[in-house]
Amino acid sequence: MADSRGRVWTGVLRVEPHRGDHRVALRAAISVAVPLLVLWMLGRLDLSIYASFGAFAALYGRHDVFRDRLRMQATAGGVILASMLVGTALSVLAAPAPVSILVVAAIASAVTLLAYTMRWHPPGPLFPVFAVGACATIPATTASFGDVLLVGGPSVLFGLAITALIGVLTRSTADAASRSRQPVGPIAGEMAASVGVAIVGAGFAGLLIMDSHWYWAAVGAVAAVSGPQLNARVIRGIQRLVGTLLGVLVAAAILAIDLPPLAVIALVVALQAAAELFVGRNYGIAMVFITPLALLMVHLAAPTPVDMLLQDRAIETVIGVAIGTLVAVASAALRRRQGRTRA
Repeated sequence: MADSRGRVWTGVLRVEPHRGDHRVALRAAISVAVPLLVLWMLGRLDLSIYASFGAFAALYGRHDVFRDRLRMQATAGGVILASMLVGTALSVLAAPAPVSILVVAAIASAVTLLAYTMRWHPPGPLFPVFAVGACATIPATTASFGDVLLVGGPSVLFGLAITALIGVLTRSTADAASRSRQPVGPIAGEMAASVGVAIVGAGFAGLLIMDSHWYWAAVGAVAAVSGPQLNARVIRGIQRLVGTLLGVLVAAAILAIDLPPLAVIALVVALQAAAELFVGRNYGIAMVFITPLALLMVHLAAPTPVDMLLQDRAIETVIGVAIGTLVAVASAALRRRQGRTRA
């Protein structure tokens, strides 16, 4: 037991070596900067959340060969776009929060299976869950569907174009080795079930305790049940919790200043780049940058009192990580019991 705890804390604190992360950070920064600058010039920064979610597609396949990276980004971009449309539909229909939570859980389970089969990196349904939940809680009309497609769609395509351009310039398009798909088996099924249960539990708990930004609890739960082994899940949960709480302090300092729109865009781009420098090396450090980035995105799309925004982010994350960790522990115990039964 002590040895296991030691491995967990070593994993929480370990910073992996640099693996060309600056190139990924540059690609991510350009992918989010250009769509946001276009919206600023059009005077429509209220639509920035759709552009930001679309830009997330460029974060997939950071160290994969060109073909896999482009295929992964195209698939993930389509899933994120569809997730925004589903979330917008929930908002337009004024769906009760419990219904939205169940829809998010169902989408998360399905995307977990897809991500496992297609070997996505980063794995799991975190970005689609964030997209569905955020769009479901932002006021929307039927015209918002067009906004998602006209803003989110080109943002995804721009990220793909940047990836393709870099592939041509670096001549990485000649890469021949490619990952084959994985069959859906017991591990994928257990991961999908764990994600669904964790989101339902965290979403309802967040709804009962905080009411407003319940989807942040769902996102926290996804982080805590990500990974094939219990230690990896616990490590990621702790890193998300500590990194988020530190990130809330950073966000408080940023949001306390009434920055002009261009300065906000510059900060979003800088935070996105900084997050990509560390997300593959230490998730906790990355969360220090991701948290203010997420809060700025939400605040631009649907201005909320800053103290409420910060409070919701911190408390919902604690709820999500706690419930996600409980589900991860229960899932691991069930897997061990089934293993002994078969033996």
